[in-house]
Amino acid sequence: MASQLIYDGSVARSSVTQQRITEVEEKLLQARDVVFEDVELFNSNGIVPEDKQPLDAGFIEFPSRLLKDIEAKTDGGLVGQIERVAAELRDNIDRLVVLGIGGSYMGMRALFEALCSPVHNELSRSQRGGVPRLYFEGNNVDNDSVQALLNLLETSCRDKSDVEQRWGISVISKSGGTLETAVAFRIFRKALEGYYGPDSSDSRRFVVPITGEIGKLRNLSNTTEYPEVFPIPDGIGGRFSVLTAVGLFPAAVLGIDIRQLLRGAADITESFRTQPPGTNPVLDYTATCHALEVDQGANIRVLTTWGKRLEAFGLWYDQLLSESLGKQGQGATPLTVVNTRDLHSRGQQHQQGKGDKLFTNIVVESPAYDVQTVPESNRDEDDLNQIAGKGLPEILAAATKGTNEAYHEDGRPTADIVIPQLDAYYLGQLLQMMMLTTVVEGRLININPYGQPGVEMYKTNMKRILGID
Repeated sequence: MASQLIYDGSVARSSVTQQRITEVEEKLLQARDVVFEDVELFNSNGIVPEDKQPLDAGFIEFPSRLLKDIEAKTDGGLVGQIERVAAELRDNIDRLVVLGIGGSYMGMRALFEALCSPVHNELSRSQRGGVPRLYFEGNNVDNDSVQALLNLLETSCRDKSDVEQRWGISVISKSGGTLETAVAFRIFRKALEGYYGPDSSDSRRFVVPITGEIGKLRNLSNTTEYPEVFPIPDGIGGRFSVLTAVGLFPAAVLGIDIRQLLRGAADITESFRTQPPGTNPVLDYTATCHALEVDQGANIRVLTTWGKRLEAFGLWYDQLLSESLGKQGQGATPLTVVNTRDLHSRGQQHQQGKGDKLFTNIVVESPAYDVQTVPESNRDEDDLNQIAGKGLPEILAAATKGTNEAYHEDGRPTADIVIPQLDAYYLGQLLQMMMLTTVVEGRLININPYGQPGVEMYKTNMKRILGID
């Protein structure tokens, strides 16, 4: 295994007793056992007790299973198929519209923003390495956003024989019944069929559905005869699905190394399975969060990304924690901030407002691009010559350290997640770590982390109001 991300909660833990930490860790070891008992029950296809329904524990071993299939099967299994279809689509279109909501959207957005250029869609095709531009819809029912994208496609794509004027769709929905995504798919499908011709092969091969084995989208896909349809496995809920075809296929279209994503996830899962507290990031993160919530009332968990590229990851985690543990009057509230940007909006309240927050910094040690330094200037009215030659990463590190010191002086607990660099391997670790921490905490507080009954209520009411059966 390559190096593992580091979780350091020592500063935050200094505000609670060691006895409390020890108690939490002992209970977490028991909760870890329950998590893997869930895996065994899931794998056995046995009867699931009512208090554990739904049991969507399939995500835990899924990355390692896909990696084993790569080695065991001459065609590389599902990963090999994803890579082949993604390469064909990538070579034939220049714009990909991903339609999905919730876990069918946020995970891929996190991958895109973290691992692709921040100005990806502004680059030429050659500058993008021959991969398409990416757009997200189907995550709302925002008329203006949908129409603006349709207008862009209509004005930019006029010659379907030119690869740079061709576009496609990846529609993601396990059931096909989520209204926001279904409506968007009908609208964009009509536009796509109008461009290529409704009976043309391009109108089918440039649409790749990702869905369950049964359901409305599967039925539509079969009827329309889309040549490639990828499965969303049973037993993996939407917010735990980023390392299934839901995230892997669009990521592969963008040239992201999906094998390294899976390797990172499999490695952190093995660490969670085998390592004791102190060297186990999953258990250590959960112990700190839970102990601070119980002892200090820190029921707001602020995930601080130092830099913009992990903001979508934080929003993905917001959904993960909220939908998994926000039940039965329990569950901490997640909040993502991007610093130093949000120090100029939320910083005052965080430092001197209510003491109900735990701050977890995500620190990336090495930038992905060449280091930009402050230039020397013969006009020094801004007084910046004193830091001329310093790189932006050094200035950001000073801001991180200075903020932590300021928070400590006001008794605000902070912890750090440190990754050497922002690449597919470490992002795979980070995604899987957060999914595992959420599940083990659910078992710790006797909350089923799977399912989202509250979310289903709005869907039912919306369909009733619209007169949909």
